[in-house]
Amino acid sequence: MNLVVDIGNSLIKTAVMDGGETVDVRRYEIFEREDAMALAAEYPSLERAIVASTGQDTARVAAILREAGLRVLEMSHSTAVPIGNGYRTPQTLGVDRLAAAVGAVCVMGCRDCVIVDFGTAITIDLVEGGVFRGGNISPGVRTRFRALHDYTERLPECEPTEVQLAIGGTTREAIEQGVMQGITHEIEGYIRDFMQSNAKLSLIFTGGDAKYFVKRIKNAIFAKCDLVFCGLNTILEYNASIEEDIF
Repeated sequence: MNLVVDIGNSLIKTAVMDGGETVDVRRYEIFEREDAMALAAEYPSLERAIVASTGQDTARVAAILREAGLRVLEMSHSTAVPIGNGYRTPQTLGVDRLAAAVGAVCVMGCRDCVIVDFGTAITIDLVEGGVFRGGNISPGVRTRFRALHDYTERLPECEPTEVQLAIGGTTREAIEQGVMQGITHEIEGYIRDFMQSNAKLSLIFTGGDAKYFVKRIKNAIFAKCDLVFCGLNTILEYNASIEEDIF
């Protein structure tokens, strides 16, 4: 068994992985020693862990996991991955984006795909021939709602909705549909542009807010909420297979 730790912009997420399957996902605002000990006690077969972060230092969480008896790989831009990386500045590439690409290629078998990750930010990334080519980043669903509330005088803060309206009949509906439809048209535009150069591309949605857009986007979509976890687990297994003393 492996433990995957994804330190995101809002939460720290852990996933217990068994044979490539995600068996237990937990979310923390702060990950403490007691949390690591609880996981180790509940899953005594846990041996290795990978810690990845979009911005925060991984050292504190890694140290806690080592105290709990796990061998830990702290992912960085220099960590070996089992796919090609064509990003011009790999040292600035978010590990979650690269992990999602690894998951798409190695777990889902999609060597040509567009990966849309709906989190605090929305990332739209292109993989061609099993190589990560790059992509774009824009504000996430809740980030857009929060910005409208914080930077205007009287607009309410709204939440994502599955309701689809052509136009909003109230201010709240106008905000909800403006954000949700705006993102929908944005994603559809990227898909159209990418498909012009490669009609074989598969479309993969992941991230916490992906569920709101699966029905809105009129393309064949593979939705895999644990794509980043699967990718990180694959990276951990790959590094263990090529260099055991990395831990």
